[in-house]
Amino acid sequence: MKILVPDTIALDLTGADAAPRATSRVRSVGPAEDPGREGAVEVVVYDAAAPLPSGHHDAEVLVVWANSPENLADAATSLTRLRWVQTLAAGPDAVLAAGFAPDVVVTNGRSLHDGPVAEHALTLTLAAVRRLDRLGAAQRDRRWDTDLQREQADPATAGRFTLAGANVTIWGFGSIAAALAPLYTALGARVTGVASSAGERCGFPVVTDDDLPRVLATTDVLVSLLPAIPATRHAFDAARIGQLPDHAWFVNVGRGATVDEDALVEALREGRLGGAALDVTDAEPLPADSPLWDAPNTIITPHVAGGRPQGASALVLENLENLRAGRPLRNVVPR
Repeated sequence: MKILVPDTIALDLTGADAAPRATSRVRSVGPAEDPGREGAVEVVVYDAAAPLPSGHHDAEVLVVWANSPENLADAATSLTRLRWVQTLAAGPDAVLAAGFAPDVVVTNGRSLHDGPVAEHALTLTLAAVRRLDRLGAAQRDRRWDTDLQREQADPATAGRFTLAGANVTIWGFGSIAAALAPLYTALGARVTGVASSAGERCGFPVVTDDDLPRVLATTDVLVSLLPAIPATRHAFDAARIGQLPDHAWFVNVGRGATVDEDALVEALREGRLGGAALDVTDAEPLPADSPLWDAPNTIITPHVAGGRPQGASALVLENLENLRAGRPLRNVVPR
């Protein structure tokens, strides 16, 4: 079996870095060894920004991380024996857009980014609540921001500059939210999740989109972890913005396609939203002429929440074993 691994990440598929898979029969095969040996896996590193070499169009497995759209489109048409695509990203939107055949199984990197994305979401939230955007601008201007001091001391703004007692809503309550929610509660916030089904997850109340108007009415911070699928396109639109208090902040570490950016900019300019902290945008890199750059009370980071997948080798090894044994793969994306 031939597996193509991108040059954008170092993976150890010998099992050396995956203690739970220490008994794995999966092994790399070098050029001098026999890739046809029973149980052997030939691992080929490929350029994730270029067309795949014709000599490797017989690969059955493709691992994806930070691939160019052109590379993915080429892979979708040239890999005629492909059985499975493993993207290491939490969101499979780039792979799904490439046009792989319906019989090709796609699995995502769910759980590989829980810690880093939770850290970044919390960082953006604290930067928003503590107004590090304003303080950073004041520092660059060599100005002591006494206006912010007065605002914090004003009884009318009690609770606006802290997470203690704040209502935080996490829209898209999956594994990342499960890692993130306890961080908010440790700082005194009340967390409510939003998912496809209501109930309790990891000790936190979870509602559905039907309950969003009620929940958003008292939300101080709305954190979006929504994936980019047709059903979530521009889910955060003018109507949703209007359901939030005008002091609320919107934090997006999910996907930019879920936001109506025109409606967001308009609300920020008109003071109908406290602010926005965005790690993702609809077009990336964000064009220099985008009005988001100059929107008031806006923090932008360049899609760095995920960083590097944690435990990627172990996930690939596990799914390789599942594939060869005829077992269901982990993190299969419905298509």
